[in-house]
Amino acid sequence: MNNLAKRWVVAGIGIPVVVYVLYLGGLTLSLLVAVIAVLGSREYCSLAREGGASPFNWLVGIMVVCVVLLAAWRPMFLEFGVSMLGFLGLGSGVVMAFALARRSPRAKPLSAVATTLFGVLYVGLPMAVILLLHELPNSRGWSGASTIPSSGLLVVALPLAATWLGDAMALFTGTAWGKGGLAPQISPNKSWAGVWGGIGGAVLAATVWYYVTVPWLPELPVHSPIIAGSIGAVIGVTGIVGDLVESLFKREAGVKDSGGILPGHGGILDRLDSLLFTLPTTYIALLMLDSSL
Repeated sequence: MNNLAKRWVVAGIGIPVVVYVLYLGGLTLSLLVAVIAVLGSREYCSLAREGGASPFNWLVGIMVVCVVLLAAWRPMFLEFGVSMLGFLGLGSGVVMAFALARRSPRAKPLSAVATTLFGVLYVGLPMAVILLLHELPNSRGWSGASTIPSSGLLVVALPLAATWLGDAMALFTGTAWGKGGLAPQISPNKSWAGVWGGIGGAVLAATVWYYVTVPWLPELPVHSPIIAGSIGAVIGVTGIVGDLVESLFKREAGVKDSGGILPGHGGILDRLDSLLFTLPTTYIALLMLDSSL
């Protein structure tokens, strides 16, 4: 089976599973997000080690899970924000205590502390945003007088659809018309044609999402396809930035993929790289549009 066929098989299995779990929500969704976040954190730690840093691997994984579970426990913006600040303060103290106990001055304790805490923010926080997004329509009353089980799925579908279609269109247009030139030192194959194709794909996905979602969420703060398309454009740009950031990390580590857990796709971070930026971007955009913030 060639690489493209493997990609289609993984996508054909993975996407329906993700959609179904998003529909279920609750504990099932929280556990899946936590597992994916842990796998992503392990790949992050591997990249950091290959790049010469030495984060506290298990501590990164534990803290990432705690952030996700914190979002499941406190899925409202203000409640989660306050709890997250407290957790980061406590977690920073724990990480520094580990550095004092287990890193000599020659073992780069500053690097260990910095890469450990950054891993929590880079992987854990964006994954936790999935649960915050999922709760938005219920907490903000976007469903109107009735509450539908799939309301959380509909909201999370915006960054997922815009990011995935943007990635697909970037690959297509970049392969067809691109010749590199976007960031040759980071990712030589990425081109400006791919950038515009990716943004166009994200705009298209967000616009279609608007027409599908509005009948189910009549109080949605996205009041027109133009606003939806604008959010899609921002998602397209931030998705490209996320892709380049992970490419930069892989370039430093000297590896092609972050892992090999997904045949044809590489590692978990290779699939999450754009989403780690587009999920928080979408959440912030929707909160800013909601007049009840």
